[in-house]
Amino acid sequence: MARAFFALLALLALALAQPSVPVWGFRVVNTYPHDPQAFTQGLIYHDGFLYEGTGLYGQSSLRKVELKTGRVLQSRALPQKYFGEGITLFQNRFYQLTWQNQEGFIYDRNFNPVGRFTYQTEGWGLTHDGQRLIMSDGSAQLFFLNPRTLRPERTLVVRAAGQPVQRLNELEYIQGRIWANVWQTSRIAIINPQSGNVEAWLDLSGLALLAQARNPNPDAVLNGIAYDSQNRRIFVTGKLWPFLFEIEVVSNP
Repeated sequence: MARAFFALLALLALALAQPSVPVWGFRVVNTYPHDPQAFTQGLIYHDGFLYEGTGLYGQSSLRKVELKTGRVLQSRALPQKYFGEGITLFQNRFYQLTWQNQEGFIYDRNFNPVGRFTYQTEGWGLTHDGQRLIMSDGSAQLFFLNPRTLRPERTLVVRAAGQPVQRLNELEYIQGRIWANVWQTSRIAIINPQSGNVEAWLDLSGLALLAQARNPNPDAVLNGIAYDSQNRRIFVTGKLWPFLFEIEVVSNP
């Protein structure tokens, strides 16, 4: 009993010694319509338009979307055997992951296929830092891919207060940090790309509750981050959400 007691004290001391991670809030700047049938897996903003990757077998696609109306302007469907996942736009090429096929697609700016690539894990989220593609696979690891070979050059374990953060999903690179949805939560992890430490949590539970009031489907979770780097605008949405939100981060809510 004494040994167990002192072991418990040691664990408690270790937990208390870990630095706490700040939790940020948000303010809604604008609200836009979003296709409530879109199972959002990836989201980016470029040149005035949103580009969205959607999932589910037989419904997966790459889309160009008008921001103000949510109208789909262009779409390319994936073959029925693929479950679409994260997307990014890098050096004028769209990259799109698939979930369990260990295969990704490359398109030109008009959604014409120009290549494929493979990976050894599941595919979840995708972004880039201007030099390398960054991929998540649902674990606590991020993979930094060489843009020529599309092979991992580096892996990074993401931790919050010393503990690995599992289920990293949709990714976006914003002002030198990796933003990651954590699947089945209403939080986004703000990650230091060198250390892997979560520097802050962005709590979007208010938006999730609003979306759940419209669609109680348990799969309708937060998943979608896009950044307008020119105007410093942040957009978020979720799977099967009827809304897309432009938000402003409040670091001391």
